[in-house]
Amino acid sequence: MKILIGCPTSDYKRYCLNEYAAGLKSLTHPHDILLADNSETEQYAKEIAAAGIPVIKDQFYPSARKRIVESRNILRKRVLDEGYDCFLSLEQDIIPPPDVIERLLAHRKDIVSGIYYIDKFMADEAGNRRQLFFPVLYTWTERSPEGKDLDYEHMKYVLPEEVEQPRLIEVKAAGVGCLLIRRKVLEKVRFRYEEQSDGFDDVFFCRDAIRNGFRIYADTGVKCRHLIKGKDWSWSRMQL
Repeated sequence: MKILIGCPTSDYKRYCLNEYAAGLKSLTHPHDILLADNSETEQYAKEIAAAGIPVIKDQFYPSARKRIVESRNILRKRVLDEGYDCFLSLEQDIIPPPDVIERLLAHRKDIVSGIYYIDKFMADEAGNRRQLFFPVLYTWTERSPEGKDLDYEHMKYVLPEEVEQPRLIEVKAAGVGCLLIRRKVLEKVRFRYEEQSDGFDDVFFCRDAIRNGFRIYADTGVKCRHLIKGKDWSWSRMQL
């Protein structure tokens, strides 16, 4: 299997560049790598190259979503133009186990995710705020009308206890932090977003994939580190 690993990136991810480079070097399945840097200047692309990671400099746009989608579609085009069998979308703040490719390929699914967590602050029954960690996986809420398109109103996180034991589960959406996508999916589905929605491209990619007859899975045994400590969230406050 010919695999391309990559993601959009920018100088907001500078804090985890060295750990990401080390994680890539530890991977045991043959692969190629390409990052698409959409920073405002060319400096970070030079730093990525100096870390030994292939990179192309993409255009900067004021809209965070536009930057991400344009860069991700550059990587999609590379997969299709150069005969890759799969694309492993591996965001720069995600460090997977060394055998992540072999384990995700073994399921022979069109779209399969590894597990990484995001923190959420929620109030308990006593009204106290608690920091909880949820896998970046989504399913329907109980009130979802049958056949309704995937949207935020009818989505909920998969619960942490549902991913404790190693198994393969089907989900309605997954983040693109560690997502193995077969070529035939990318032949039919582009990365995009909608101006009138607050959603990013991962939600629309999953919705479009399901519309095209594909199913989305997660391997709950493939646990990844998510380098959220030290992360600069200011980019998310920029124009959507």
